[in-house]
Amino acid sequence: MASHAVSPSPFTAEMLQKGVELVPIAAAHLRREPAGWIFEAVNRAYRLSGLGAVAERSPMLAALGDRLDLFMAGEALNEEFDWSLGEAIDSRHYRVGLARVAARGRRCTITFLDQTHQLNTERSLRREMTTDSLTGLPNREGFGDLIEAAEAKGGERAVLVVDLDRFGRLNACLGSLIGDELLITVARRLKGAIRARDSLARIGGDEFGILVEIDESRDEAMAIVGRIERVLAAPFRLTDYEIGVDCSIGVALSGDHGDHEELIRHAQFALKHAKASGRPQTYQPHAFTIAREQFAMETELRRAIEERQVRLTFQPICDLGTGGVVAFEALARWRDGTGQERSPAEFIPVAEESGLIVPLGRWAIDEAARTLSGWDARAGGDCGVRLTVNLSPIQLQRDRAPALIERALSAHGLAGERFTLELTESAIVADPDGVAAIMHDLRALGPRLALDDFGTGYSNLAYLHRLPIDMLRIDRSFVSGMLADRDKVAIVRAILGLAQALGKQTTAEGVESAALAQTLAALGCSYGQGWYYGRALEAEDAWSRIASATTASAISSTLG
Repeated sequence: MASHAVSPSPFTAEMLQKGVELVPIAAAHLRREPAGWIFEAVNRAYRLSGLGAVAERSPMLAALGDRLDLFMAGEALNEEFDWSLGEAIDSRHYRVGLARVAARGRRCTITFLDQTHQLNTERSLRREMTTDSLTGLPNREGFGDLIEAAEAKGGERAVLVVDLDRFGRLNACLGSLIGDELLITVARRLKGAIRARDSLARIGGDEFGILVEIDESRDEAMAIVGRIERVLAAPFRLTDYEIGVDCSIGVALSGDHGDHEELIRHAQFALKHAKASGRPQTYQPHAFTIAREQFAMETELRRAIEERQVRLTFQPICDLGTGGVVAFEALARWRDGTGQERSPAEFIPVAEESGLIVPLGRWAIDEAARTLSGWDARAGGDCGVRLTVNLSPIQLQRDRAPALIERALSAHGLAGERFTLELTESAIVADPDGVAAIMHDLRALGPRLALDDFGTGYSNLAYLHRLPIDMLRIDRSFVSGMLADRDKVAIVRAILGLAQALGKQTTAEGVESAALAQTLAALGCSYGQGWYYGRALEAEDAWSRIASATTASAISSTLG
């Protein structure tokens, strides 16, 4: 059979115009005879390609002969497709073009653009992009590819996200080399804890992702969680150190997500709860819904604070002996854009988590001072009550509370003694030395300092000795129902005895009946707050109560 060079087909010409002329394009003219395909002509690139120019020995015709027959049996003038030849390790990859030679009836031109080098380069770059350079494991993107491949196969699976709890501190104190050594060692241990068919990846700085193929039961994933906890429990020997590292684990199951990214996000969401609870957590859809609602609430609350749509209400605090109002606790209230009154139990945690508690707290302090100053003006002098304002632990950490209080007092012409500032034990525990300095600065401005919810937290008695605390607020959990519970009575009596011995005043929260108020007074409690004395009042209603008490006192004095 004679062979000669072929001119570029329309397909070949298009390839040349696309800038691939540096890659030799193999081309051949073929004719279909009853006995089979015959090569009429081939170019040099084809002769060197190993595709075979003799029909009986051509691997191309053996693989693509049926495809050529289908093409010639149809009506299309051109066709393109990808084709690979050889084993996976040393295979060649081509872009194949078929072009019907209309003038010759049973003849066609076939061209091959060798894309092997291009594809191998792309695969190499893809491997680099999807591989963690430190551990050699798949990275976040590579982990997503693994999940997608598993989804294509079907079946159920779980994603585990493992986080090293102390890694940030270790890395900062001992250096990145020790940190890298730890990550590599952790990766080895995790690899030994999972099954051969499961996949391990490093998806973040100190986060590892594990794809678990579930065969029979979701308990398989939790069994692997247990093995991970055990293998990471042993100390790590790192150069000159032996270090124990705890981990937190979040789990998400394939039935609870849309795409692979959502599955990973769900596992990380469960991880966040695992960090808070101290034990592995499985993603719960309702918890994610709540979290999204909280983010929506954060957006609304931010706007409400900026546009001054929040307000203060004032709950009476009364002398348990006389029943007279001695103070009001200022409480933030928020009615959202739909007119719904949102509970502080809903929005205060959102404000603290998002940091909005700082601007909210600044506004509350200034608004409380402005309101008290207004009451004084209407009374023609000191209206006779103090205000109690809460200071969040976040405010103490991020804001300059003493300067804030000083500005509010100065702006509204008030003495510091007119205020009581409430702090929680959690605020003190977070930074005892730092909070102690702040408390002394606050106390120097004149306000009294109260320890809120006393008895429910750490209740470190050293705080009462070291810190300038004037008042203990007894939590409502001890006060409510106290008359029917001897244990509660004993706890309240012990707190009151401690306060009296240290010279501290006390306020009982949750006073809901006259009998309870009388009992607390008999035990030596100073003040009470609760529904028995009144719910939180709007500012104008609080002033009416002050005014009526002042009028009653004046009448009593005149009659006396």
